[in-house]
Amino acid sequence: MKTSAEIRQAFLDYFAEHGHQIVDSSPLVPANDPTLLFTNAGMVQFKDVFLGKEKRDYNRATTSQRCVRAGGKHNDLENVGYTARHHTFFEMLGNFSFGDYFKEDAIRYAWEFLTETLGLPADKLWVTVYEDDDEAADIWLKKIGVNPDSFSRIGDKPGGKQYESDNFWSMGDTGPCGPCSEIFYDHGEGIWGGPPGTPEEDGDRYIEIWNLVFMQYNRDADGQMTPLPKPSVDTGMGLERLAAVLQHVHSNYEIDLFQLLIKAAANATGATDLENKSLRVIADHIRSTAFMIVDGVLPSNEGRGYVLRRIIRRAIRHGYQLGQTQPFFNTLVEALDEAMGEAYPELRKMKDQVAKVLKLEEERFAETLEHGMKVLEDETEKVNDGVIPGEVAFRLYDTYGFPVDLTADVAREKEMQVDIEGFEKEMEAQRQRARDASNFSATDTGEKWEVDSSTSFSGYELLEDKGTVMAIYRDGQSVEGLKKGEEGVVILDRTPFYAESGGQVGDSGELKSESGATFTVTDTRKQNGDIFGHIGVLAEGGLSLGDMVVTNVDKQARMATELNHSATHLMHAALREILGDHVQQKGSLVDPERLRFDFSHFEPVTREELTAIERLVNAQIRDNATTETRLMTLEDAKQSGAMALFGEKYDDEVRVLRIGDFSVELCGGTHVDAAGDIGLFRITSESGVASGVRRIEAVTGEAAIDLTESQENQLTAISGMLKASTDTVSDKVEQLLTRNRELEKELDRLKSKMAASAGSDLISQAVEIGGIKVLAANLEGVEPKSLRDTLDQLKDKLGSGVVLLAASNGEKVNLIAGVTKDLTDRLRAGDLVRIAAEKVGGKGGGRPDMAQAGGSNPAGIPDALAMAETWVAETIN
Repeated sequence: MKTSAEIRQAFLDYFAEHGHQIVDSSPLVPANDPTLLFTNAGMVQFKDVFLGKEKRDYNRATTSQRCVRAGGKHNDLENVGYTARHHTFFEMLGNFSFGDYFKEDAIRYAWEFLTETLGLPADKLWVTVYEDDDEAADIWLKKIGVNPDSFSRIGDKPGGKQYESDNFWSMGDTGPCGPCSEIFYDHGEGIWGGPPGTPEEDGDRYIEIWNLVFMQYNRDADGQMTPLPKPSVDTGMGLERLAAVLQHVHSNYEIDLFQLLIKAAANATGATDLENKSLRVIADHIRSTAFMIVDGVLPSNEGRGYVLRRIIRRAIRHGYQLGQTQPFFNTLVEALDEAMGEAYPELRKMKDQVAKVLKLEEERFAETLEHGMKVLEDETEKVNDGVIPGEVAFRLYDTYGFPVDLTADVAREKEMQVDIEGFEKEMEAQRQRARDASNFSATDTGEKWEVDSSTSFSGYELLEDKGTVMAIYRDGQSVEGLKKGEEGVVILDRTPFYAESGGQVGDSGELKSESGATFTVTDTRKQNGDIFGHIGVLAEGGLSLGDMVVTNVDKQARMATELNHSATHLMHAALREILGDHVQQKGSLVDPERLRFDFSHFEPVTREELTAIERLVNAQIRDNATTETRLMTLEDAKQSGAMALFGEKYDDEVRVLRIGDFSVELCGGTHVDAAGDIGLFRITSESGVASGVRRIEAVTGEAAIDLTESQENQLTAISGMLKASTDTVSDKVEQLLTRNRELEKELDRLKSKMAASAGSDLISQAVEIGGIKVLAANLEGVEPKSLRDTLDQLKDKLGSGVVLLAASNGEKVNLIAGVTKDLTDRLRAGDLVRIAAEKVGGKGGGRPDMAQAGGSNPAGIPDALAMAETWVAETIN
């Protein structure tokens, strides 16, 4: 029996022997398709190759691509655990031709691999083609010799549009498309279901294992089909389905890879029934969550991070169903590494980090899981129509962190449904409340700069240059010129001014014409990637279209910015070395004053880690490696080890920055000549900006020296005040803090003693109302926290009675009421404190024997205390 790993390798080896380049699986976060939440097919990393936007040094490829379908258009999450073949994570085996071979070779490769390399019986395979694809049909029937009784043509769906068929594939509404040929495996007469194209095709007897897509047309907006000059091939075959066929099992969960994970899940949860559906869910979910984390996704409340959080919490809930209330999910990473670590070394490298992220998320959800499940159980018992209200699903989400699909999962187990429409209404109401409460609004002026040619950027080499005014804009309108005092945007044909990009702010400086005009540049931005706009005000003279100007960048600001920008690259590399390879840039801001860097990380960075990061960056600065920038193709840049940002769109030619052997990244910004130019690097703060995203701010150069001197001056001043040396000042401070805590405790004891003494004096002020002792008093100078002790002492001394005490601190009033146990059947402290609180403008409540209240009107204290006698009299009568 072939293992899943052996099948994967056999596939890659077969196509490598037939001239295909083995290409590594791309990350789950698509680098070239912002419309996709996750990579969901093998062709995703080759999309631009198929579209002709990208060139590779090979024209046929093969991959084993990791895929996730758990969000957006392709979402199998709710079916996982309930069917034999749905997964959140799967591996897609594929072979691709980029204008090289076409239908005949693709079909021959597929048939030969299945029947000869893997040895599948030909009579167990069923083939389909698109109804009008006579070319593919002839290849199958006449050249391959497929049995006509195991062959069918699939047409357009009844009532659908032309080419809307299971056997016609499109990249989108427009663009490359073409017919498909699918290969199915017949599991035999013992399983219900009919062949493709029959009413019984949804049964489990005939299972699709391979889809061959023939991209031969380009569809335009009018639906017209034009043959592509270079037809291509894109195929996809699920590894898990193929393994099930070769290992003679019907469910994907019975293959070797899943059985290993299911046994590990059973061991971690204490489950004994290996057929339990919850074990299948957990085994599936450890694969998708682990690889998402490997590829830079961390749990959060939006986007990909929220999908990850949903899947983790669904797995935890299924563990809870099995009786496991302690963190367990993270322990399965070891078994996953055993199953897949050799094929995916990035998983093996990051497995400890993955486990740590999962454990933190487990601990976070454990705090609310039990309470949320209790609420859900109570609510399902109230349901009469089989539908859990949307308001309940929203409350579980909002209060207990239950994703709605988790609630739906529980509902399905109880043969119930969730009112999704009602849930969405509640969600939208919450979004609207958030919008209403926010004063922030991003503004877009919508200003578009229309010029006939682009701007040539000379700022990598020069800070002073010359350029010709190509366009001028004022208040969003194109104008012929600017007068003194007018603000506007000046667009030149050539400039050394760097335009805001990649987190680096735009340059400032001056433009000067021969006629004496001086335009003060406060910012530089660009549109369409190559039109540079100089934003500012005309300080002197007049500026017109066609004028030649001398361009002077503010040298000091540019140099300070370069120090910060280069330090950002060193810090990014240091973060990955100290914290782990999961660290990815999530945003940055680099200006002359400081640098700010947002990055993926699942917990606060400790003081020790920050120190290590700072020391590592400064060590690189002292090494003084030269910086090198090179223009390379994107593929060559990746091969050189240059880091690219997930989700970023890059041109075919990119700029690669290398600082020694420590940092290699894609970056179009401006930088120092050598690391030593940075001088000094100091971290000023570390904070969280979103779930799974941390922020570090730092300074370099002179600003770092200023910070160091300021801290040194403060330390010296503190040392002087404490009469200690800078080496021993921390010990001195610790002694003072210890002494201060001791004095605070002593002060509390004295205050309690004074309050007790005052209480003894107050006993004589008690009056009798209907045979009940009543004491109401204003305790001046008594801390609010001492009121409780005083109340207890007075109740003890009275033996039987009612007490109402007040104390004020500025505009704040504290009230406390007490009733001895023998009287609580007739008199309740909560009732007394509520009516007394009204007199001081507050509210309160509590138990029958003790209750508290607060207020904001000290002038009302006498009236509040007077209520005690009145209330007792009225209550007992």
